[in-house]
Amino acid sequence: MTTAAIIVAAGRGLRAGGEQPKQWQVIAGKTILEHTLDAFTRAPDIGPVVVVLHADDMPRSAAIMATGCRVVAGGDTRSASVRNGLNILANTGTTKVLIHDAARPCIGQNLIRDVIAALDHSVAAAPAVMLTDALWRGADGHVSGTKDRAGLYRAQTPQGFDYTAICAAYAAFNGTAADDVAVARAAGLKVAIVPGDEDNLKVTLPGDFARAERILGKTMDIRLGNGFDVHRFGPGDHVTLCGIRVAHGRGLQGHSDADVGMHAVTDAIYGALAQGDIGQHFPPSDPQWKGADSRIFLAHAVQMAQGMGFAISNVDCTLICEMPKIGPHAGAMRRAMATIMGMDMSRISVKATTSERLGFTGREEGIAALATATLVQA
Repeated sequence: MTTAAIIVAAGRGLRAGGEQPKQWQVIAGKTILEHTLDAFTRAPDIGPVVVVLHADDMPRSAAIMATGCRVVAGGDTRSASVRNGLNILANTGTTKVLIHDAARPCIGQNLIRDVIAALDHSVAAAPAVMLTDALWRGADGHVSGTKDRAGLYRAQTPQGFDYTAICAAYAAFNGTAADDVAVARAAGLKVAIVPGDEDNLKVTLPGDFARAERILGKTMDIRLGNGFDVHRFGPGDHVTLCGIRVAHGRGLQGHSDADVGMHAVTDAIYGALAQGDIGQHFPPSDPQWKGADSRIFLAHAVQMAQGMGFAISNVDCTLICEMPKIGPHAGAMRRAMATIMGMDMSRISVKATTSERLGFTGREEGIAALATATLVQA
């Protein structure tokens, strides 16, 4: 299954004010559209991302396509713009599609995941927030009446759909619609409600820019991952630990170079990203990884973190063994790891402890390593 996202950014947003459309205005150091795209391009469950631009904005498309997104010109109405976005996804293997307003830059990863998950059981799903305030009617600046709020919701995006179903709904739709749910319901599709997020506001009026900036300024995704690895001793005259060859009367046994420290750090990064472990990405059953340099594994984990929008803040690795002595080599190990990870050495710790002659490490049957990695949304 492939889940795609369509970011609708073809509107002019006149109510928001400013010298250019709101999606191109800057808050918290980036344009609103950039914040929105960041959320979807780093979402691990999203495949193709399509941005629908106003025809006048197509000269800006090169910078967007450089991020890996596709770009298509919009139509005269929102419905026409979404239809263009759906069409460009033909023959991409898309089975689910999320349609999101570019003017909602505070969308969170949890909400994206919730909508995608809801599509496992429903042909359509959309987030909404139940109304809790009293509702008034107004005329000439005064309250002219009230309205019952029971069963009323404030709709949000991304609105998610079975790709084939929403394409058919748009093909049959003639007219204008407030959102994609209206098109889906016109085609008879049943839309599941996913609990929305109060922070997922749509920038519409001038005052919304300050609120969005506050939300984006306080949002920080911090991930912590742990890794643990063990390798037994066997024949050899050295061990490789954290990228450094250390002379020893025995070697460590493993499918790759058995760098137990680097394996633990690699798994810590994969763990923080919720992306499995080394064995998932580099199966020991695959002969191409026999005797492989573990730098390959660590570099892959670092690249994956960067691709998902995270920077590695720090790494702490503890080697558990009686011998060889780690202290004389710890500085070189830190430098080697820093080079591979593209980090300052001051953010990488390598240390050692013994198990007080207890267990397999105490009997000098092998070496264990424990690592922790902290990742911060870049």
